Amino acid sequence: MHATLHLMKSRGFPHIRRKALDTLQVNLGYKCNQACFHCHVNASPDRKEMMSGETISEVIAFMRSAQIKTLDMTGGAPELNEHFYDLVRAARALDVRVIDRCNLTILEEPGFEDLAQFLADQQVEVSASLPCYSQENVDKQRGEGVFEKSIAGLRKLNALGYGKATTGLVLNLVFNPQGPNLPPSQETLEADYHRLLKKNFGIVFNHLYTITNMPIQRFGSTLISKGQFEGYMDLLVSSFQAHNLDNVMCRSLLSVDYQGFVYDCDFNQMLGLPLQHQQQLKTHLRDLMTTDLQGASIVVKDHCYGCTAGQGSSCGGALETDGNTQGVLAAAE
Repeated sequence: MHATLHLMKSRGFPHIRRKALDTLQVNLGYKCNQACFHCHVNASPDRKEMMSGETISEVIAFMRSAQIKTLDMTGGAPELNEHFYDLVRAARALDVRVIDRCNLTILEEPGFEDLAQFLADQQVEVSASLPCYSQENVDKQRGEGVFEKSIAGLRKLNALGYGKATTGLVLNLVFNPQGPNLPPSQETLEADYHRLLKKNFGIVFNHLYTITNMPIQRFGSTLISKGQFEGYMDLLVSSFQAHNLDNVMCRSLLSVDYQGFVYDCDFNQMLGLPLQHQQQLKTHLRDLMTTDLQGASIVVKDHCYGCTAGQGSSCGGALETDGNTQGVLAAAE
């Protein structure tokens, strides 16, 4: 559903161009074992779209051809794709850094008992969603019982060495605000997460990434229904920081949907805004095997203010950490 895009009044986001390609962010399918309020993918257990084995093979071929340094796997829950294990093994065999954007509860699902051990064996970096360190807030945003399963998943990862300085097994957590407001200082919030998760649950991790909620899909529709959409957009625009343009992920990342079509970022993918290449309506990954995208124009719309507001974020957390840029929309619930 792209209704939120069409309801935006144009606010004139600046034009930006690509740097050298470094990261391939691959959406392995929209199916998920959860249906979170803030999800910009609109993922749920009912979604059927999943990446095929043929497209997985094209992803592997592109990683080799383009000498990709990082494979960033998303969903839905990427682990639900039947080819997940094969893709991870192939990427690691190419010495590619692999990030699994894990919702943690998948580690507790039947049939995934060996998942945590597999991730550790392949030295996969885990980027795990945990929108708060309290049960009440997590369950409110992600569903009843999610916090308890998330803690169990974190303990399982910790037991394998994840989050510990000497193991090299990286465990990062991801924070999303509860509603139409910017995330607080990443540095300050990370300190709170370290302290409280260690004190209350004995859990350790490496870093916390704060992510601004995008005004699209499920979250955008909720804003519209509550009459908060324009106010939230005004907040994002008024919190724009020009220096964040230099480090947004779309400048060095290529987003791939479950069919193999390419976009400048995951958010553009969800809005049906494909990469612009040789005047094609949609470009497939196989068409870019020998293409250098450096200097190409990036497709931008006003949702891009979500990546440049305040401390700035995309899928990789805050871009700058001065701690003085938090904004809150005081809107009626």
